[in-house]
Amino acid sequence: MQPPIETDILAVGAGAAGLIAAIALARTGHRVALVGRKPPPLPGRTVALFEGSLQLLEQFDLRAMLDPATSPISAPVRAMRIIDDTGSPFRAATGYFEAEEIGLDAFGLNVPNDDIVQALARVAENIDNLETLEAFVADYAFGDDGVVATLDDGRRVRCRLIVAGDGRNSLARRTAGIEATEWSYPQTAITLILRHRRAHHDTTTEYHTRSGPFTFVPMPPLPDAPYRSSLVWLVGPGEAKRLLALPREKLGERIADQAHHRFGACEIEGDIGAFPMGGMRTKAVSAPRLMLVGEACHVFPPLAAQGLNLGIRDSVDAARALEGVDISDARALSQAIQSFEDSRRADIDLRTQAVDLLNRSLISGLPPVDFLRGFGMSAVSAIGPLRRAVLREGVSPHLSRFLGPLMKLAPVARR
Repeated sequence: MQPPIETDILAVGAGAAGLIAAIALARTGHRVALVGRKPPPLPGRTVALFEGSLQLLEQFDLRAMLDPATSPISAPVRAMRIIDDTGSPFRAATGYFEAEEIGLDAFGLNVPNDDIVQALARVAENIDNLETLEAFVADYAFGDDGVVATLDDGRRVRCRLIVAGDGRNSLARRTAGIEATEWSYPQTAITLILRHRRAHHDTTTEYHTRSGPFTFVPMPPLPDAPYRSSLVWLVGPGEAKRLLALPREKLGERIADQAHHRFGACEIEGDIGAFPMGGMRTKAVSAPRLMLVGEACHVFPPLAAQGLNLGIRDSVDAARALEGVDISDARALSQAIQSFEDSRRADIDLRTQAVDLLNRSLISGLPPVDFLRGFGMSAVSAIGPLRRAVLREGVSPHLSRFLGPLMKLAPVARR
């Protein structure tokens, strides 16, 4: 048997969260091995990276690759429009929010998921103390003095710590015995890229419907398509099947109708994606010699573009907790892991519960719930200090820092 590969930290998962964790950890000086295989394409899936996330990426020299001035893959989001299209008698007034209100040129950038993964993979290949291993982990052996990971090609990796971004079915999480609560929604998300006749004006438009959000997010122009958007459309599973069975031209017409022809005629570009909606939250985001990032510790619907933004904060907080730490010192490593746990708990719980509550409020159809949602959305739109506070919190979290001590005392929501 060949001797194991030796490294300080094994980062697991070749998606965006795992790649960002590996790069950030390596940039802090640790020897890192990244194990994973390139994820399959995700048709129509894009990620809206908020300014707070872009600032975190900038600390590790990762923002420049997404700059719209030099990169053809990203588009700025300078405004957001939220339209209550539920038909409820208590529906909220349309909300329109501009980045200028909180002193920003743009709330963030919209980037295709596949493109950001490819860009991050290229960066990872050129970092001296980051070794990439094309494989999956088949087994872990956690011990008091380290971890041995056995890969599916027979190789073994011995390390001091696992940082796992290996998705909602994380083997690392299950092996460490971290409990997870999962739930499902009666929704399927349809994702695709659209070309449309009318301009989006760098504005995300989100319709809140009885089946969930129906959201246009700006995409960069092409020579033959000046106006493009990504679409996320949450519908019931039966309706999703009917929509996906339509000819592409008819589906484009159906989308234009659903948008009340705000964007004019719509033409579908490329492949169409669809996936069931569900949620997941772990009881903890760490264990001895283990940190979890991204969908290894939280999953929720694509409302308010919180998913990867939360995963980026996971990955950067992992790197910050370990910066300057001698991870061969078991006590120092344990303290760093506890610091990571403390830094992530409130942020993850707050975002997971807020998105879950909003999504359920849309599909419930109960008049009292409609009233409360409509009142809340109208208040956010009408009250200047409140709307600016909500915008700042969405773009870059601050509230979770103050809620941290309280969230530690509160039990994780169970369903």
